[in-house]
Amino acid sequence: MYDAIVVGARCAGSPVALLLARKGHKVLLVDRTTFPSDMAFSNHFMHQAGSACMKRWGLLDKLHATGCPPITHDYFDYGAFSLTGPVPPVDGVNTAYAPRRIVLDPILAQGAVDAGAELREGFSVQDLLWDNDRVVGIRARHSGGEVTEKARIVVGADGMFSAVAQAVKAPEQHTSPGLEGSWYAYWSGVPMKGWHLWLRPNRVVFAYNTNDNLTLIGAAFPAREIAEVRTNVEKYHTATIAEHVPELAERMSQGKRESHFVGGVIPYHLRRPWGPGWALVGDAGYQKDPCTASGITDALRSAEWLAEAIDSGLTNRIPMDQALAAYEKHRDESEMPYFQLTTQLAALAPPPPELAQLLFALQFNPEQRSRFFGVMAHAVPVQDFFSPENMQKIMSGNNQATAAS
Repeated sequence: MYDAIVVGARCAGSPVALLLARKGHKVLLVDRTTFPSDMAFSNHFMHQAGSACMKRWGLLDKLHATGCPPITHDYFDYGAFSLTGPVPPVDGVNTAYAPRRIVLDPILAQGAVDAGAELREGFSVQDLLWDNDRVVGIRARHSGGEVTEKARIVVGADGMFSAVAQAVKAPEQHTSPGLEGSWYAYWSGVPMKGWHLWLRPNRVVFAYNTNDNLTLIGAAFPAREIAEVRTNVEKYHTATIAEHVPELAERMSQGKRESHFVGGVIPYHLRRPWGPGWALVGDAGYQKDPCTASGITDALRSAEWLAEAIDSGLTNRIPMDQALAAYEKHRDESEMPYFQLTTQLAALAPPPPELAQLLFALQFNPEQRSRFFGVMAHAVPVQDFFSPENMQKIMSGNNQATAAS
């Protein structure tokens, strides 16, 4: 009997297992793949809030040692003007990273093992075990055959197509098909400084450095064009960058593409993340469009919240159901503003006039411009930055700057 079985050993599952094992709980961590292995849909960007999690867990130095370049500045090009500058620190950490998943995920999984969790790779969960309406374990298949294991709680950290979520019929509070699709590949010889976004009506181009002296360069397209883009991703990727970011296209022509194109369309969902004997974390419970590159950061943050709730329940500080309900409440209150902002941005439409004026005004206000970047990095709450009081402050400052000039 385990205290917890965690299904999925990547950015959400491994941290949950690590944190519970460090609390002294008996944890089984399983994954259907083996490590190192890549993830086709991941843009592998980790904002400052994610780096802060890694630092708290003692893993940030291990990531830095892989040679993944730190990212401290954002560069957002809106065509008529650009916004550039540093990102505010989160708990003293001012660096983002974009590690390859073949690098990041093994660090997290090994961290869980070092904490005392038992890791089984190539271990495919087929079904859950039930006692009346309560989940009490898993039935799985691996190289040695079929096996069952029991636990006081089973955590689904198995991604957007979570088998655990499907098995428990987790209620979906918000669902939507993807509003845009994006594809990227890796280039050598095209180094970047910071997180670059070129935002245009119906298009976004993005680029940043990753491991092995490679640069990830991608393009996003609205949902109505996806069927056509799929017929020749390379053609549309190349044409988009040539039309909207010719200076980047020129640099890419001097470099070399080192991979095939990866990407697609990701649907949105917000699922109820717990029930009798089970919980969901990461993409299994909450997924939004990748246009804000927050998936890894969301997973790391929610892993801390869930591990704290489960520990409270296992140690009887709080009844388990009450602790998991508090986890859901905290997740929703924290993430819904980001969910709504991301959904708005994913339409790839020109910003409404009020937002366009606000963005333009940020050129002349370094402090507020940094705070804007901090919204994306989860350093500044969405509702704080876009409060009427703060927006008025920004616009008033712009009016004063205009009058002075």
